[in-house]
Amino acid sequence: MSSSTRTLRINTPRVFAPLLQPGRYKGAYGGRGSGKSHFFAERVVDRALDEYGLRVVCIREVQKSLKESAKRLIDDKIEGLGVGAYFRSLTDHIVTPGGGIVLFQGMQDHTSESIKSLEGFDIAWIEEGQTLSERSLEILRPTIRKPESEIWASWNPRNATDPLDALLRGAEVPRGAIVVRANWRDNPFFPQTLRDELAHDKKHKPDRYAHIWEGEYEPTAIGAIWSRQNIHQNRRAEAPDLERILVAIDPAVSNNANSDEHGIIVVAQGADKRGYVIDDQTIKGSPRQWASRAISTLDRYEADAIVIEVNQGGDMVRHTLESVRPGVRIIEVRATRGKHVRAEPISALYEQDRISHVGSFPELEQQMCQITSGGYCGDGSPDRVDAMVWGFTELFPKLTALDEPEERYREYSLGENSWMG
Repeated sequence: MSSSTRTLRINTPRVFAPLLQPGRYKGAYGGRGSGKSHFFAERVVDRALDEYGLRVVCIREVQKSLKESAKRLIDDKIEGLGVGAYFRSLTDHIVTPGGGIVLFQGMQDHTSESIKSLEGFDIAWIEEGQTLSERSLEILRPTIRKPESEIWASWNPRNATDPLDALLRGAEVPRGAIVVRANWRDNPFFPQTLRDELAHDKKHKPDRYAHIWEGEYEPTAIGAIWSRQNIHQNRRAEAPDLERILVAIDPAVSNNANSDEHGIIVVAQGADKRGYVIDDQTIKGSPRQWASRAISTLDRYEADAIVIEVNQGGDMVRHTLESVRPGVRIIEVRATRGKHVRAEPISALYEQDRISHVGSFPELEQQMCQITSGGYCGDGSPDRVDAMVWGFTELFPKLTALDEPEERYREYSLGENSWMG
């Protein structure tokens, strides 16, 4: 907006100030009432007034109707800021000064071809980013390619494994990313109505309060047999001397885009007779790929053997590993009980403070905290947990012995050409 006509003043909470700077990725995560969506909606209006012809797309994973989009919020901001004369709000989009446009779309409606229509856009704002799928993120990022284009995201974290959360809060955040955490206390405009709602949830929903209002990850499932508190309090920065190391695998039954992961977890028993999780090498891919990953992990840690679950794949799992390295030592474990039943003895070891994680394994820990006495409450299959359980079952056989121990596993002896021969 030209300074000769009028000056637009927007009161921006201090927490969002870093997001006013240029950046390829701009993210704001946190709980309800933080003002994340209001900030980005105001920025759309502000930028459109400042940059004639600006093109913005507001993205959600699923958008069945415009009622689920940010259109109403942006319309309200335009009216509230008194700049309606510069915009034209139509049924499914908003025309901005200089012939620009604000669109509202669901990523599930896009293919790798149809999304090319967004290549010339300046900004993509991902709303409710915690629901965005890996596929959607993969096709969106290279599509927004215009020089100095930006990808914005607002979300209330669910799991560390959610694709957007992993991208913008993970171990390797993209270069040029600016990410802030914003919660209700950062919002100077937080209304009394929401204060009352917050107080109610804090009193009556203490298990959900931190997620809803403080932007913490989804809580442990009700009745979960593992707790985050126990995992955290026993976490170690380094492992002690280790007496036995195993690479445990729970292979998926198929290999396609929708297949589960192949769980590959490294567990060990220390000289102190405690158990340790020391690595997570879980992978998606072909049988040859997971077998190669397992063998390389075995070599890296100089592990004693590979433990595999064979109910789904039978001899195929062993043959796949031996095709990569003939004679590798394999311990085959065969399930005779359900997943959660097999996991309970291992969770008991955690409760007794006999198992520690060396470092942090967010994907594994998320799966652990979604397993209850009634089964798994998460999405897909808990392949990481299954692999870990098989490994510790082998390390602590007396505690975890099944009713039919003779069927528990078969061990393939070493040959002359084996890696330990």
